[in-house]
Amino acid sequence: MAERILQDIAEQKKRLAIAQINKNKEEKADAYYNLGIAYFSLKDFHRAIEYLKQYLSIAEEVGNRAGSAGRAYGYLGCAYDSLGDSQRAIEYHNQRLRIAKEVGNRAGEGCAFGNLGLAYHHLEDFQRAIEYHNQHLSIAKEEVGDRAAEGCGYGNLGTVYHSLKEFQRAIECHNQHLSIAKEVGDRVCQGKAYVKLGLANHKLYEIQRAIEYYNKYLIIAKEVGDRSWQCKGYINLGDIYHLLGQYERAIEYTNKCLIIAKEDGYREWEGDAYSDLGNIHQSLDEFPRAMECHKKHLNIAEEVGDRDGKRRAYVNIGLVHEALGDVPRAMENYKQSMSNAEETDDSFGQGRAYCRLGSCYRKLHDLKEAIECYKQHLSIAEEIGDRMSEASAHAGLGHSFLDSHSLNEALEHFRCCVKICDTIRANSISEDQLKIGFCRHHQCAYNHLWQILVMLQRNDEALYAAERGRAQALLDALKVTYGLTSLSPRSIESEEEVTYISKNTTVLTVFLSLELKILSMWVLRKEGNPVFRNAEFEIGGAHEDSFALLLDTALKKMRAGVGIRCENRSMDQLSDDPTSTIRDDDQTPQPSQETTDGLQPLYDAVIGPIEDLLDGDELIVVPDGALSKAPWAALSETLRIRTVPSLTSLKVITDSPIEYHSKSGALLVGDPCLKTITDKRGNPIYDPLKYARMEVEMIGEIQKSQTLTGEDATKEAVLQRIASVALVHIAAHGRKETGEIVLAPDPRWGSKTPTEEDYILKMSDIQAVKLRARLVVLSCCHSGQGPVSSEGVVGMARAFLFAGARSVLSTLWAIDDEATMMFMKSFYQQLESGESASVALQRATKCLRDSHDYSAPKYWAPFVLMGDDVKIELEKESLSKS
Repeated sequence: MAERILQDIAEQKKRLAIAQINKNKEEKADAYYNLGIAYFSLKDFHRAIEYLKQYLSIAEEVGNRAGSAGRAYGYLGCAYDSLGDSQRAIEYHNQRLRIAKEVGNRAGEGCAFGNLGLAYHHLEDFQRAIEYHNQHLSIAKEEVGDRAAEGCGYGNLGTVYHSLKEFQRAIECHNQHLSIAKEVGDRVCQGKAYVKLGLANHKLYEIQRAIEYYNKYLIIAKEVGDRSWQCKGYINLGDIYHLLGQYERAIEYTNKCLIIAKEDGYREWEGDAYSDLGNIHQSLDEFPRAMECHKKHLNIAEEVGDRDGKRRAYVNIGLVHEALGDVPRAMENYKQSMSNAEETDDSFGQGRAYCRLGSCYRKLHDLKEAIECYKQHLSIAEEIGDRMSEASAHAGLGHSFLDSHSLNEALEHFRCCVKICDTIRANSISEDQLKIGFCRHHQCAYNHLWQILVMLQRNDEALYAAERGRAQALLDALKVTYGLTSLSPRSIESEEEVTYISKNTTVLTVFLSLELKILSMWVLRKEGNPVFRNAEFEIGGAHEDSFALLLDTALKKMRAGVGIRCENRSMDQLSDDPTSTIRDDDQTPQPSQETTDGLQPLYDAVIGPIEDLLDGDELIVVPDGALSKAPWAALSETLRIRTVPSLTSLKVITDSPIEYHSKSGALLVGDPCLKTITDKRGNPIYDPLKYARMEVEMIGEIQKSQTLTGEDATKEAVLQRIASVALVHIAAHGRKETGEIVLAPDPRWGSKTPTEEDYILKMSDIQAVKLRARLVVLSCCHSGQGPVSSEGVVGMARAFLFAGARSVLSTLWAIDDEATMMFMKSFYQQLESGESASVALQRATKCLRDSHDYSAPKYWAPFVLMGDDVKIELEKESLSKS
């Protein structure tokens, strides 16, 4: 498009030269007018103004050019408005309005009203802007019937409401604009509507909708070839993924903006990209890279005169100095940022500066000044309707009052903070991974809430608060899965639900919360109120997680040297001995004599403090932090132990409709054929698992069900059958870090090298399926692995629970092929005899523990049961709740 405009400019200049030679004023006027419009299209507003003014001076002489003159006044007004001189813009738009009225040009009159609305909007005279936009709309709808103009009017009106923080009204207007743009087939206006809808939903923290709109905007930006629009789309997506803690995706999108900005000379977009990259690197604690990016942004902002950019650069540079411990330099930059925000009357910028100054005063132990700054931040956030900034201000006040030992004041502010976070998460974010990132980002406030209540000896309330921060994303998903569509914030429901659970529990339950060296425990018994216990440990340094160290030490002892049913290394990394057992990279040499000594410290740390409260042979554990990866079922020979991510999630599962879970059918998968998955040399990466095949064939005989093995055990076949069955059992290789399951590629691919998408069963694959399984057994290495958060372990086991499984048996580390087959034989024999899954697990564990060849913990300790306890009548192909 730019090339075509430049060609037109060259032609018009030739025309102008000829007209000047011939002294043809009308030709000169037309050339000046066309040159003005061309330079306006190139956003060269100074030249556009120059040519349009020359056109107007001639137009007055030749007369009878009212239509073109009116449009020229309009273009002049828009040019001055784009240059920031909105007052002069208004003068020219009024000239256009006058001419349009004189000649009865209602369309021109409407256009003038719309441009006046834009100019007054830029002057922040919002009421007059709304008045003019409504006049434009009235003419477009009632007298002209111009649908495109009507859509434009709605879009402009929505932008004013956005500036007034009336985001719902803005969304209504932008939806009207979008509807009309679709009707008239205007893709450019559709793009404008999509990005404005994205921005408004972003402000309301309707995160999923915002992402959807930004992506639709980006599609149109690419379609129409507008590179500046693409920058805007990429930067907005980068912002939103950064907000949600999805740093890799944020960097990916922001870098795409940066590349285009550099190639096309969009200096402001380049500065914005550096700013956002700096923020992401800072979130990753990569401070030198963050500082480099922020200084580049500041240089660009100063170069192009971007005062808001300077304000943001100063505050971001201050953040890096603060993170590096240079508080005085941080405060200098924050004050510079405050000054820039005040100059531009930027309330959000002022609030951000107050927030950061409050943090600095906290570090300097000037808590009075810190509290005053945070109060200023809170006041501004409430005034402009920025809910996330409100949460941040409340968190800052909570920390400051906590530092000053004003526990009740701190408690109130942390309550306010988590209430806002609950509402945003439940009502505004739908994608599971985005919810997890959001919850992780704000988990500190939830932790402080229960910790302060413990300090105040309000232990029952502390339990409600701790539960409130657990497995939030999973709970939201389970409500949808089981038809409980209302996603009310946890603040409304958690206290009454936990009270109900604690008074109606039939199984002894212990809820755990970790804080570095302190383990807080609430024991829920069949009768009476929860019993609270605290235990403190002195393992590791002052700021190290004692339980993470304790668990790591225990696991290294237990899992050393085990043969594995997991992802192999490439064949050129293996031993020359073809019969050698492949080991995990992090495994230490096998000890000469293995005992259960590694389990005793874990038992003493967690079970020991509540041993006097144990009643019966069953225990449910709600673990926290590192303890989410503890081998719970192996800790005791007499206790049947299973885990749940939270008390409320267990209640939702056990209260699910009776008809929801299937009562017949089994999916039995074993030893998928992986010979076509090779390394660069063409050698198979995965060994066959002959005992895994024997394992599922044995279960198939008991169940009287067919099995999927070898080439039949494809990802496609598994996903086709998995939704309807009552029992799922998969015995296959599992990936070390994620627990993702390696299935057979479709044999129809032939000799073509399969991609991971063709054979790796991922969390997203399972979460996309609505499961009806009562029991899922993941007889694969590392199937209980994944990153740990307030959700527990975010891996394959959680994915099956998320999708609707009632109970999941998974593994914490690499498992031996033959030992696991023997374990599962015992496990299913117990199930066949009518025992529940937890009893079957306990007895299968004892079977291996008492055996000659597999008595070492590495063979029987990795199996953990999560969720409800179920019974399974295999021969009858029916299941019943325990």
